[in-house]
Amino acid sequence: MKKKIIGRTREYTRLDKCMREDVAQLVLVYGRRRVGKTFLINQYFGNTFAFKLTGAYNKPKTDQLEAFINELNRKTHKKMPAPKNWMEAFELLREYIESLDPGKKCVVFFDEMPWLDTHRSGFLSAFEYFWNDFGSSVDNLVFIVCGSATSWLVDNIEHNKGGLFNRQTCKLFLEPFSLCETEEYLINKGIHWSRYDITECYMIMGGIPYYLSLLDKELSYLQNIDYLFFRKKAELWDEFDHLYNTLFSQGENYISVVYELSKTKNGLTREDISKKTGIALNGVLSKIIKNLVDSGFVRENQFFGKKKKDTLYQLADYYSSFYFNYIRDSKGRDEHYWSNTLDAPARKTWAGNMFEQVCKDHIGQIKQKIGILGILSGESMWFVKPDKKLGTAGTQIDLIIDRRDRVINLCEMKFSLSEFTIDKDYDEKLRKRIETFRKKTGTRKAIQIIFVVTYGVEANPYSGIVQKQVVLDDLFKKQDA
Repeated sequence: MKKKIIGRTREYTRLDKCMREDVAQLVLVYGRRRVGKTFLINQYFGNTFAFKLTGAYNKPKTDQLEAFINELNRKTHKKMPAPKNWMEAFELLREYIESLDPGKKCVVFFDEMPWLDTHRSGFLSAFEYFWNDFGSSVDNLVFIVCGSATSWLVDNIEHNKGGLFNRQTCKLFLEPFSLCETEEYLINKGIHWSRYDITECYMIMGGIPYYLSLLDKELSYLQNIDYLFFRKKAELWDEFDHLYNTLFSQGENYISVVYELSKTKNGLTREDISKKTGIALNGVLSKIIKNLVDSGFVRENQFFGKKKKDTLYQLADYYSSFYFNYIRDSKGRDEHYWSNTLDAPARKTWAGNMFEQVCKDHIGQIKQKIGILGILSGESMWFVKPDKKLGTAGTQIDLIIDRRDRVINLCEMKFSLSEFTIDKDYDEKLRKRIETFRKKTGTRKAIQIIFVVTYGVEANPYSGIVQKQVVLDDLFKKQDA
């Protein structure tokens, strides 16, 4: 019987469908490192497979083939020598599969497949031949390909232009937990924190199950962060370099891009990234950016009213952002730093910026609360410098929801410990922002101000400018199907 795990309902449903099919299945499972891909597959199948092989990071072909034959020998109870190459290895796997009961599902799981494809190993071509010549015709075969190196899987399996072209029958991209799933996971661990604390924890770890699994129910939120990040030799102190260097070749270039993105709230264009990193504005940089986007580390922010070439790229990985803000240069810092800087102004600025990221990751919940979940819309951002000729001030809108029903929602996102108060000056600022937006964009659509705040907007003579409110509890709701 499959053990229940938090979230992943859609993934379970999709795997159920694969297991019911009466033709061969090639299942691609990918997503950010530590997001729980292996755990999902192991739990769904009860860690019982006809054959399972896990690639080893930075190990030569001989070591990978040794691991392959060891696993095959355990399954067949034989003592076969290691194959000389991957063509021989897949031939042995074929013979083994043919010996099994054709009336039962044969589930083969290759975990961390990108690490098996070492330099000049011939792995990919051997796998292509195996699948086209044999695997695709075995109706009871379910072959699961998994890995954290999303770029390799996308290029070599999903977008393969050779023997695997259009061959995968199922693609599962595992996203981090939502706030709702994070809360459910923490409660399951016996951790009962306020939603405010859970949100701050989310701003640091995101919804990454592995990071969340390290939290100690005996400690408070603040104590946990100190213990996991600021204690000497803490578990997540040196996670950063390992994270990027195991996912990407030429990891230093990826780190350079991520570092520059971490220094700006709005994001950077491709041209800006090239100038700041020194990486030439060519296909290499485009590939780096694409891989970071595909892996979930970077978000593409469309600029309202502009073409795709004006896309702004924004750091979307919470852990990476926290690393650059608080970990990288904190050698010798107080081991209780997070607890001791609770009221620091820089912390409040950081929390405000990261809350905007949380909101962007929960667009569905925002749309659900304001009643437009079924309306087609696009999300973007917008900013403009002061214009003396038009008499407009410089302004910025971090989240715009442009709806098909000819309404534009301008979203204000505020993370505070109590109700947010709109005073006379802020009311005037909002009205000028709307006026500037109309003048600069030329839009004729209706404009509504939406506030996404922790505990709502205080009712006063100026709060009427807010058409709809979304509070923290709304972001924790399950999104309707």
